[in-house]
Amino acid sequence: MHAHDEPACQSRRDFLLSGGKLVMLAAASTITDAVWAQRAGHAPLAVAHLSALKLGEPHYFDYPQAGDLNMLVKLGVAGGGGIGPQADVVAFSTRCTHLGGPLRGALQAEIQVLGPCPRHLTTFDLSRHGVVITGHATASLPQVVLELDGDSIRAVGMQGLVYPDRSRHA
Repeated sequence: MHAHDEPACQSRRDFLLSGGKLVMLAAASTITDAVWAQRAGHAPLAVAHLSALKLGEPHYFDYPQAGDLNMLVKLGVAGGGGIGPQADVVAFSTRCTHLGGPLRGALQAEIQVLGPCPRHLTTFDLSRHGVVITGHATASLPQVVLELDGDSIRAVGMQGLVYPDRSRHA
């Protein structure tokens, strides 16, 4: 190779910079699509009143259709996607994302955790968009997108895929 010839490969720095740009473009596209998809096809539903919520006490409701059980809870700490003055009111599906195990009654309110799932012991962090803490699940809990209208809390969409209730389709 002569001194004036260009190298045949990208430098590590150029490779990392172009890779970073691609990741940022993909993330921006995904975020835009996710915000749009949150509301697609789901009618708003009034689920509770902010003034009636008690710290750490779950409120259960079906959304987006009958049989899709979700849990709304006031965490006491700000949560991802939270609403209210402290951004601490969140709602999630009560079906584990691994095999659809029931999570109703598995709230550990003092540490903002839902689980463990009775099937394979997965636990989810409710303060961080329902991410998996431990267990076999690889996907976060589907989060209910909430809006506050005065004192009324409305479910307006879902973020994530809801594990199907196979008993309804048998």
